Amino acid sequence: MSDRIKEGVIKVVCETLKVDEADVTLESRFVDDLGADSLKSLELVAGFEEEFDIEMEEEAALSVKTVGDAVTFISKVVKEQHG
Repeated sequence: MSDRIKEGVIKVVCETLKVDEADVTLESRFVDDLGADSLKSLELVAGFEEEFDIEMEEEAALSVKTVGDAVTFISKVVKEQHG
């Protein structure tokens, strides 16, 4: 798992959800632990797309539940779209 992707995901999560980096772990759940509602979830997807210069399939992206899952998902998308 790329440290750059992990750091970028955490940065976007902190900025979008207004949470402290110390409160974000790979096991953190976006809704249950970090307070993301449906609007914030869409903002997260947009933030990840901008941060990593990728396009994510929205339904698949919204099915990601934890920070660690997001890192894995985004790593896969980056690899597919940027080789």
